[in-house]
Amino acid sequence: MKELIEYIAKALVEHPEEVSVKQSGGNRVRIELSVAKDDMGRVIGKGGKVANSIRALLKVAAEREGKRAILDVAEP
Repeated sequence: MKELIEYIAKALVEHPEEVSVKQSGGNRVRIELSVAKDDMGRVIGKGGKVANSIRALLKVAAEREGKRAILDVAEP
């Protein structure tokens, strides 16, 4: 799941080298995504549409593994 979020984020941003993804937890996974300050708008999107779409993909990936996952976009 961590690799999925990292792949999506790097495809969206202008500074892919500054993308950082941290995963913690066992059955209930928490993924924290941080990007460059300039790229926050690209990851969140208008009204949070992009972030919600990423969360939907993460939910599907987590359910395939029998887990629950949440995505937090960290403030730079």
